[in-house]
Amino acid sequence: MNVLVVKANNRPASEAVSSKMYETFLENLEGVNVTTFDVFAEDMPYFGQDLFNAFGKISAGEELTDVEQRILAAKQKAKDALSSADIIVFAFPLWNLTIPAKLHTFIDYVAEAGFSFKYDENGQAVQLLTDKKAIILSARGGVYSTPEAAPMEMAANYMKNVLGGVFGMEIMDEVVIEGHNAMPDQAERIVAEGLEKVAAVAKNLSAVAVK
Repeated sequence: MNVLVVKANNRPASEAVSSKMYETFLENLEGVNVTTFDVFAEDMPYFGQDLFNAFGKISAGEELTDVEQRILAAKQKAKDALSSADIIVFAFPLWNLTIPAKLHTFIDYVAEAGFSFKYDENGQAVQLLTDKKAIILSARGGVYSTPEAAPMEMAANYMKNVLGGVFGMEIMDEVVIEGHNAMPDQAERIVAEGLEKVAAVAKNLSAVAVK
């Protein structure tokens, strides 16, 4: 079993709950081939016109600029990492109601027609990554699970909509730690209970792997 862990927080675990979730998951994972893709450590130019310029130049046989070469290489590396994995774990925070820009860039790289989805003869999207599974590990300092706040939560919801809805991955587990900033008097308990759930997810995955 090949597990890819996409780490999307460059703050230390002592300061960032989603970084601690990442560490806890790895500490409790055994019996699998695990690789980390740290989106903050990778050279990942933002998705935009540079990429489309590169595609055009390749078709025309023209020389690429440095940033065009870099973005093509980064996009291919992300796709290769995803292709090699059976299970992809995403560890990320909610920042300003959504995911970190670096994680969004990773998604932009792999959300490619013909790779993660395609269009059929009727123009309908067809999922192409139905053989893969995903695990969501996310932290948010506020409380967004209430009916009033849930519509504003565009981090975990976005990831599930893309991974499950567009790509066709099975979301096999999700752990969300929330409210530790909003309720500082309960923060220690909230985080500890959440990390126990993260550890359980990793141990369950390990148990499956060694069968």
